[in-house]
Amino acid sequence: MTHSSIMVDVGKWPIFTLLSPQEIASIRKACVFGTSANEAIYITHNDEVFVFGLNCSNCLGTGDNQSTIVPKKLEALCGKKISSLSYGSGPHVVLCTEDGEVYAWGHNGYSQLGNGTTNQGITPVQVCTNLLIKKVVEVACGSHHSMALSLDGDLYAWGYNNCGQVGSGSTANQPTPRRVSNCLQGKFVVGIACGQTSSMAVVNNGEVYGWGYNGNGQLGLGNNGNQLTPCRVAALHSVCVLQIACGYAHTLALTDEGLLYAWGANTYGQLGTGNKSNQLSPVQIMMEKERVVEIAACHSAHTSAAKTQSGQVYMWGQCRGQSVTFPHLTHFACTDDVFACFATPAVMWRLLSVEHEDFLTVAESLKKEFDSPETSDLKFRVDGKYIHVHKAVLKIRCEHFRTMFQSYWNEDMKEVIEIDQFSYPVYRAFLEYLYTDSVDLPPEDAIGLLDLATSYCENRLKKLCQHIIKRGITVENAFSLLSAAVRYDAEDLEEFCFKFCVNHLTEVTQTTAFWQMDGPLLKEFIAKASKCGAFKN
Repeated sequence: MTHSSIMVDVGKWPIFTLLSPQEIASIRKACVFGTSANEAIYITHNDEVFVFGLNCSNCLGTGDNQSTIVPKKLEALCGKKISSLSYGSGPHVVLCTEDGEVYAWGHNGYSQLGNGTTNQGITPVQVCTNLLIKKVVEVACGSHHSMALSLDGDLYAWGYNNCGQVGSGSTANQPTPRRVSNCLQGKFVVGIACGQTSSMAVVNNGEVYGWGYNGNGQLGLGNNGNQLTPCRVAALHSVCVLQIACGYAHTLALTDEGLLYAWGANTYGQLGTGNKSNQLSPVQIMMEKERVVEIAACHSAHTSAAKTQSGQVYMWGQCRGQSVTFPHLTHFACTDDVFACFATPAVMWRLLSVEHEDFLTVAESLKKEFDSPETSDLKFRVDGKYIHVHKAVLKIRCEHFRTMFQSYWNEDMKEVIEIDQFSYPVYRAFLEYLYTDSVDLPPEDAIGLLDLATSYCENRLKKLCQHIIKRGITVENAFSLLSAAVRYDAEDLEEFCFKFCVNHLTEVTQTTAFWQMDGPLLKEFIAKASKCGAFKN
């Protein structure tokens, strides 16, 4: 699996909604994997490695079999600079570093971790046999087998071999990495990919080789017999292939001229031929489109994607359960988004590079300029402190200010507006809300902001304040919140606070706030609570 360099939003993968904006911003590379796309690994800008999710078969490598909803650090991999990563269906995970080392962990029922055993790998362990002297540049996994490609063009495979997918000439499982030779002897391999139980390789002269399971024609050999050693895809002899990608049981190949070929299983239309018939030999597709620059598929899905020279992204095959038999033009900017939004499971087809641009959106720019003396053209003075704002923003965002500024002639417009009916934290939070759409205040201050929102007719802000207060109510502050709700005629909130006080009556009546409550309010509360039968005892 290679990695991408397009601007991608990891938030498109549902599992990443668990992370905070700060954690998301720290991500440099990421991969979502697992049978239900319920596991994820990510690498931060300072090369720390974190995992989170379900942890089937110990595939998170945390040393235990516990699932985790919060990211856990994989100390063993921190600082290792991961360059390629792939995963199987167990799942097991295999990766290589910029130094060419290979690490693996997770499911190992078929020796797919390459350590000579079938014991589950609960933490990342270096894969040593035959690879210590090699610099590995790319890894790929099928459902339960693994492959590693070295810088000098040698290919190694290990793990499950029931259909010959390890290429050793037998169907015995391969417990440690073994060099794939036979037809590949003396060839320089430049690209690799795995289907569920098949393997493909591209060599530096553009030839393609396949081995393993071939029941759907995914090896492209013109027949459907399994192959225990690499076989050249003879039908592609007249073209020079640059990239290969394997789905569950289908294969895509991209040539140096930007032509796209597909073969193998086609139950979901994943070959893009317009029908659902399997193809035992390569068929050219997307012929009427401009040249293709990237192809994408993943061994756990029946989905295909391609990107053209001008950046158009097409998808076909199984898309959210629908069978799309012809390449469909999407609105995506990269093939990765196809897998986030339409593949089942919604995994990543490669280790994703997340480029954080310095570019700021309109919303981010506004947020940044709140209370900025450099660009502001108006100041509010509250409790002797200044808040710097922009007339245009206030006019656009708030009816109160629009009316207020219209009633001033420009030359009469003061540069400083005095505010005395609200406190500084409350007024500042209100102005900041106009720049950010959000409020960050303790419940006690949110009461004051609720008052402001009411008098300025800001209904959304009112709802936000009520939400903050309801979320922040405690035994200690319940009475002051109740009296504030009464003061500002917030009936819904008053009801909420009253119920809370009644439900926690014993604790609440022991707080100082209860006894400091002004007389009439206290009387009213006791009367109302007695009516509900709260003071029976």
